[in-house]
Amino acid sequence: MDFKKSNTPLTTVTRDMIELSSDTGNVYETVCIISKRANQIAAQMKSDLEKKLAEFAPYNDNLEEINENREQIEISRYYERLPKPTLIATQEYIDHKLFFRKATKNRENI
Repeated sequence: MDFKKSNTPLTTVTRDMIELSSDTGNVYETVCIISKRANQIAAQMKSDLEKKLAEFAPYNDNLEEINENREQIEISRYYERLPKPTLIATQEYIDHKLFFRKATKNRENI
């Protein structure tokens, strides 16, 4: 997923939680949905970054030789400029791009 192409603002925006929770009817459930998606996005971004930085990892573990790789720095800066995972998840929730369902227990068998 390319996070740069999303229309997510880079800064924090104040949201009306009552309006935001109109789909679920509960502010807590809305926050839980957004936070779970933000954790998924953060894990995906971290794994993508680790894959890209692994290409530049030296094969020998010599602590005396530390080289700065310009490409590695640019990749790190790219990920630093991306919107935070919570902002991306909130925008996905507002745009109705998240699928969520309420887990209900079947009380008849108890």
